[in-house]
Amino acid sequence: MRRPLLLSAVLPACLSAGLALAQAPAQRPASPAPQAAGQGATQGAGQAPAASPQPADPVVARVEGQEIRLSDVRDAANELPDELKNAPPGMLYPLILDQLVAQKAIVARARAEGLERDPEVQRRVARATDQELQQALLRREVAPALTEEALRQRYQREGGNRQGEAEVHARHILVSTEAAAREALAEVRRPGTDFAEVAKRRSTGPGAQQGGDLGFFKKADMIPEFAEAAFALQPGGISEPVQTSFGWHVIKVEERRTAPAASFEDSQEALRQAAFEETVNAAVERIRNAAKVERFNLDGTPQRAPSLIEGASPPAAPPAPAQRR
Repeated sequence: MRRPLLLSAVLPACLSAGLALAQAPAQRPASPAPQAAGQGATQGAGQAPAASPQPADPVVARVEGQEIRLSDVRDAANELPDELKNAPPGMLYPLILDQLVAQKAIVARARAEGLERDPEVQRRVARATDQELQQALLRREVAPALTEEALRQRYQREGGNRQGEAEVHARHILVSTEAAAREALAEVRRPGTDFAEVAKRRSTGPGAQQGGDLGFFKKADMIPEFAEAAFALQPGGISEPVQTSFGWHVIKVEERRTAPAASFEDSQEALRQAAFEETVNAAVERIRNAAKVERFNLDGTPQRAPSLIEGASPPAAPPAPAQRR
């Protein structure tokens, strides 16, 4: 079966992991330095000259005179999905090169047919250029805020506001009907009754043999109905029957505690996301405010000045022209 011309579902990913071929040119042993005259070291008459070093970014194909270099293969490899990056280099290299050749051939044909002069193509190219320029500028703006040092400083600054979340240690009995839940509730409320033993006999949940033990959990770890009931209880408290999508629960809270605040390592991804959003928003606002902007209505007429839109008093109207008699 023939391979499709464009392997966009496979090849935009094919290149990074295993491309030993794309990582660096093969290293050749350094040629020995020539010995000084008089030391008796002369090159034999039949000895081949030392090979010239391999270029750092060799041409790996030409299509209609347009070169494809090893760096192009590397770039394509970096776009591969993770599941393809561990494929053998010997399999990836020809596939990626075939993809790049196909792309170059299509571009060459499009240029030969004058499509770069098509107005719609030019509009699309301009939009793509604008998007790349936006991304390049924002990446440069945001990079200093995403270094490990900057994130650690942010972690320290926010230390006073960082508190551990409340957790409860609870057990539950899960049954299929409200009637069964009320029977279990009546039993566990009898003096001297061990909740865990009742859970082992009555609960249908996967943790029944552990006495319904759920360990410690945070409110967000459980579905809302269950979490609300559990976090409303104090240690030793037992809930009324609670219905969830799993069935009916009777909950007992064993302990409550506040978990320790997250470490820098545990917080790093959240810090990175917050720093990214904050820095991008600030950069966009600053650049937009510094730009000269003229706004127009849908019919092309100028929009009112921002001061009027914000409720400022309009300028005094000019005097009305005298009417003709």
